Amino acid sequence: MLTKAEQSVLRADLFKHLDGIAIASGAYALHEKGVLKYLLEEGSSEINELAEKFKANEGYLNVALRALCSQGWLRQEVDNLNNRVYYYCNHASSYAFSLIPLYKDVVELMKLSGQFHRRKFEVVPFKKMKQIFERFCSDYGMELSSDSEKRGIQEQFLKHIEGHLIGPSVVLLGMNGMFHKYFMEASFRADEFHQQGESFDALLDVFLHLGWFAKKNKTFQFTDKGLFYARRASAYGVTVSYLPTLRLVDELIFGDPDVLRVSDSEPEIHVDREMNVWGSGGAHASYFKKVDDIIIELFNRPIAEQPKGVLDMGCGNGAFLIHIFEVIEQRTLRGRHLEEFPLLLVGADFNEAALKVTRANLIKADIWAKVVWGDIGRPDILANHLSDEYGIELSQLLNVRTFLDHNRIWSQPEGNINRSSSSTGAFASRGVRLNNAAVEENLLQHFNKWVPYISNFGLLIIELHTVDPELVASNLGKTAATAYDATHGYSDQYIVEPAVFLKIAEEAGLYPDANLHARFPDSDLATVTVNLLKGK
Repeated sequence: MLTKAEQSVLRADLFKHLDGIAIASGAYALHEKGVLKYLLEEGSSEINELAEKFKANEGYLNVALRALCSQGWLRQEVDNLNNRVYYYCNHASSYAFSLIPLYKDVVELMKLSGQFHRRKFEVVPFKKMKQIFERFCSDYGMELSSDSEKRGIQEQFLKHIEGHLIGPSVVLLGMNGMFHKYFMEASFRADEFHQQGESFDALLDVFLHLGWFAKKNKTFQFTDKGLFYARRASAYGVTVSYLPTLRLVDELIFGDPDVLRVSDSEPEIHVDREMNVWGSGGAHASYFKKVDDIIIELFNRPIAEQPKGVLDMGCGNGAFLIHIFEVIEQRTLRGRHLEEFPLLLVGADFNEAALKVTRANLIKADIWAKVVWGDIGRPDILANHLSDEYGIELSQLLNVRTFLDHNRIWSQPEGNINRSSSSTGAFASRGVRLNNAAVEENLLQHFNKWVPYISNFGLLIIELHTVDPELVASNLGKTAATAYDATHGYSDQYIVEPAVFLKIAEEAGLYPDANLHARFPDSDLATVTVNLLKGK
């Protein structure tokens, strides 16, 4: 049984693994193009100067450099009033930059693995992984420094590389069932897992070396350390799902910013959506528990004070809508009166494939609901459709959204922007760096579109956030903020700080219920919040 202190160390390593997966390709691209060498020579530079000198796409260059600030290797200064961003070298820059060539192997492995099947342990990339792992086991020939600061940076890099070596495999094993309860509770042989060839056997040896398994004869059994990570396999899922984007970061920064763009009729290629949903589902259990508490409180109120139903915007596969129905049916006052006061359920999504899956899952669950096309940026179209076709008024429903608003399609705000942003974020659209004030104004105008439909019963929203990179750098191993910032920054998503998010909501006349608010973690490092936003 692991002690709390031991669990804390392993959790820190997991976060550092995610850091490494997210930043290695960007850092190595900056090294290869000479950006980091130039920064060391000059001591500092403004982002637009760097973009011009190195013919870079300023928006994605800003994302990459800010990620290095979150690792403590640079310092960022944002002048939102004048729309300027500066980067300064610090005491760690020189030594950290000297180690960035160590990322070469895992960046090459990342690109190589993209040429093979996404759900199999193919021999060619696995052989490459084995070669890297052997070098990793010898600390790449480095002699770990007696200087505490240098040694800390060395260990930071080794954890980043370890993340690349095991993260994708952990996700595949989790999705394929190896971390099923059956394998956790009993010894097993490699051939029980129905994997063929040398790759899987050798992979088990990698985990054996890391102390995740104990081996006796030909059988394996999880150690306490291995169980810790097996139960958290999904925590790697969201970051690993963005490998299609991370493989092309050098092109995004220094080449074609539209390299991952597809038409609306084509499937997305910047993320492995199945993996992303799997990772999100496992990682978000604690957030959904808070949502359950809010749903129960709302639907335990007198019937006359309750919404007529629930609309899940961005319903995905319908699982969250099904869960909400089950919570209301089984645990609330409304659930005891569904015959007299039926619950109107609506699932809306921009993706037609998601709508088909939602319909099938709702039918399988024997739950009646409307499943309709909807664009988060055009609630008026959705409201008119529901009213005209089904006689359902959007304003009479509780609107729920999970990690969706930051993924709205960018549009330049209308009118003059008369605000000074307080965000430290790095935001881009098709490679162009966005003014942080424009991002805040865009969020305000986005909320304003929804105000007529959510003022009465509210918007129950789980949202993702960024964190000041200086704060992240001083709390390495305590947050996944770096991974979120990099993956979402390169894919044109707009995660702002919790305080900024609520400030803009209040400007739109939407106020959080203080009794129903939660943040995760419950500190200034919060990257996720749960809120019920309503008009006064």
